[in-house]
Amino acid sequence: MKHISSNGNTFYKELLKLVGSARQRKKVQQTILDGTHLLAAYHASGNKQPQHLLVNDSAAQNREVAKLLEKFPDVPLSRLDDSLFAKLSDLKTPGCILALIDLPQQPVSSPPGGFCLFIEDVQDPGNLGSILRSAAAAGCDEIFLSKGCADVWSPKVLRAGMGGHFALSIHESVDLSAAIEKFDGKIFATAVDTKQDLYSCDFRGRIAFVIGNEGAGLSDSLLAATDQHVTIPMLGCGESLNVAAATAVCLFEAVRQRRQLPPASAIK
Repeated sequence: MKHISSNGNTFYKELLKLVGSARQRKKVQQTILDGTHLLAAYHASGNKQPQHLLVNDSAAQNREVAKLLEKFPDVPLSRLDDSLFAKLSDLKTPGCILALIDLPQQPVSSPPGGFCLFIEDVQDPGNLGSILRSAAAAGCDEIFLSKGCADVWSPKVLRAGMGGHFALSIHESVDLSAAIEKFDGKIFATAVDTKQDLYSCDFRGRIAFVIGNEGAGLSDSLLAATDQHVTIPMLGCGESLNVAAATAVCLFEAVRQRRQLPPASAIK
């Protein structure tokens, strides 16, 4: 095991750039997983092994870390001084392990899968990660992100996604209008200026939800491209839901319906 104790170490400086820069992550097509949960989810999803593992001084007393390390006997391992390790972690209380991984490469299916999300300019990392976590739990096939979205492989989005990234086929910097044109199912968007109740819609068969920016909502062009606008009924005093919460409500209403027998018109 290599010991890194200086912030002048060349490899360590490259890791710092990777943590802090979306441009660097895209350039080298790598990111860092922070903590045992994300690394376990990465391993369970069948992805290839990490490029490098990094632990701090506390790792030797952590049984969960020890079990994980047993799964990667051939992966290079380095121990960082605690102060150096903390600079690579976005957590207030850093865990004991980090993993350098290559970004998963996902070919776009043609046509797109039968249960998709098109996400336009969702810029808050916590919101985007939460949406991906819900999408993975709901069994979505593919996720399409516009250029204006937060970097999906940033540490904050990864942490909020809680491993959902590795259960999804994710496509970044997509021309959403062009992608929607190729989708051969029904496309829904939430809107406040419609009387169509979410719970009166049929979400069986091939469907997609289009999700808009936290403040501005969907652009006019994408709103026009959807087949149906729906509203989420609310009995309380709130005017709207957080974008991640609204997406989860829509996804799991679809899940509820899709557990039933599909309609005769559904495309299998």
